[in-house]
Amino acid sequence: YRCGTIIEPYLSLQWFVKMKPLAREAIKATEEEKVRFHPARWRKVYLSWLENVRDWCISRQIWWGHRIPAWYCESCERITVAREDPEACSHCQSEEIRQDTDVLDTWFSSALWPFSTLGWPEKTPELSYYYPTDVLVTARDIIYFWVARMVMMGLSEMDQVPFGDVYVHAFILDEKGRTMSKSLGNIVDPVEMAAKYGADAVRFSLILLTVEVQDVRFSMRKFEMGRNFANKVWNAARFLLMNIDGADLSRAKEEKLNFEDRWILSRLVCTISEVTSALEKFQFNPAASRIYEFIWHEFCDWYLEAIKPRLLGDEGDDQERLATLATSTLVLDHILRLLHPFMPFITEKLWQRLNEAVPDGRGFGTPLEAPSESLIRTRWPEAKPERRDQKMETSMQTLIEVVRALRNIRAETNIPPRAEIKAIISTPEEKTKKLLQDRQKFIKDMAGAAEVTIAERTARPKDSAHAVVGQMEIFVPLAGLLDTREEKKRLERRLAKLSQELATVEAKLSNKDFLAKAPAEVIQSQKQRKKSLSGERKKLTASLEALKD
Repeated sequence: YRCGTIIEPYLSLQWFVKMKPLAREAIKATEEEKVRFHPARWRKVYLSWLENVRDWCISRQIWWGHRIPAWYCESCERITVAREDPEACSHCQSEEIRQDTDVLDTWFSSALWPFSTLGWPEKTPELSYYYPTDVLVTARDIIYFWVARMVMMGLSEMDQVPFGDVYVHAFILDEKGRTMSKSLGNIVDPVEMAAKYGADAVRFSLILLTVEVQDVRFSMRKFEMGRNFANKVWNAARFLLMNIDGADLSRAKEEKLNFEDRWILSRLVCTISEVTSALEKFQFNPAASRIYEFIWHEFCDWYLEAIKPRLLGDEGDDQERLATLATSTLVLDHILRLLHPFMPFITEKLWQRLNEAVPDGRGFGTPLEAPSESLIRTRWPEAKPERRDQKMETSMQTLIEVVRALRNIRAETNIPPRAEIKAIISTPEEKTKKLLQDRQKFIKDMAGAAEVTIAERTARPKDSAHAVVGQMEIFVPLAGLLDTREEKKRLERRLAKLSQELATVEAKLSNKDFLAKAPAEVIQSQKQRKKSLSGERKKLTASLEALKD
């Protein structure tokens, strides 16, 4: 046992519960979908235990617990079981009785918890209101200890299952993959984590890291992701609030919406739909991932960057600026609602600030809901299909891929960040050609290009970098941007050094002695190193290829 003392087992008289009749009803309820497991694979574990259940010994010889309500008669040696302490034997009326010194198994008491805490066996208002409940959140190691037994006891005593849905979460392990425990000394205090990274950052990081199919190896570094995301949300909201404050959004007209405005509204509809669907299926990681992708990349990286000139008054008229303000306000409002279950503190603060900035509504006829109330009391966002435009999304995705290709060329060829490039885009498709011509300013602004030429067919210019996006070919002439000969020499030196490092790592990973003796975390570190070096070599090779005549 834990103390290391030798235990000698011996037979003794114990109390048991006959389980087969109870298990039959629990199996039936599960097969009728009255009890549903998330993820669904834990249903098999639960049913397997019920189908192979044995009678349950519920008496324990320990100090603490609910004492077994059984009294032994010294006169007739029969047993009296009662709800109230009896004064005499129920069989011979002798007052010479003594209570059993054993206590109930903790899990027996816990099995009664859903209704025993609400006044049962009396029919109290609390019992009728709170039983049954909706969702039980638990871990896989107590599915049969607790979940199955609560279901059996609920059906036996209340004629109803105690809950409809069972969400089985993953385990948080330490960096070595061990369960956290006091004896190992590897427990991390969540209060300390919240103090360092922020409560919202810790909460969001855990949800984002926890997937349905595996446990999570805990690392403090991983919570930097949540902190960075919280900062991203805060800064994006502050930027918009500075521009929104005092604007009369009731004057905004939907017909003045720009290309980017209609795109982000369409993506918002898609995001609301996907997040809502994931949450309804208890898929918290996909829901958090979708919100993260929408806020960080679609909203911040693309939409906000694209509308900055309009908000700052550098392009468009007042009506277009107002339409963009209304769009960004509406999207921010919905972002805060979607994100609130995951990051309640920062979203509440920003939502209250948004109410102060635009007290009369969100624009486009969207009224402000209960400005004095907490964000948690507002309605969940509703996806409006009429705002979804998949053709618009496809067009924007094409533009994003073009800009990414130009940015990659800039990075791979070591073009200085402030140097303006010239881009030549060749495409045989008239539809794509028109899109690129219409959205040239977007490409220039987002890629830092001084000039963008759209052509149907063109030969590759000398000393130019090259990229392919679908049916498009993209060229960036490098003359005047950098010394191609010196850049080639630099890349070749770096490639030679990197190849040597990669060879050393590969030699280690092919060494049987190393694999047999090295700690698992060291081997994993070398594998990650190999992956990183291989990726860098691939990029360097591509950069050299781009500099060829």
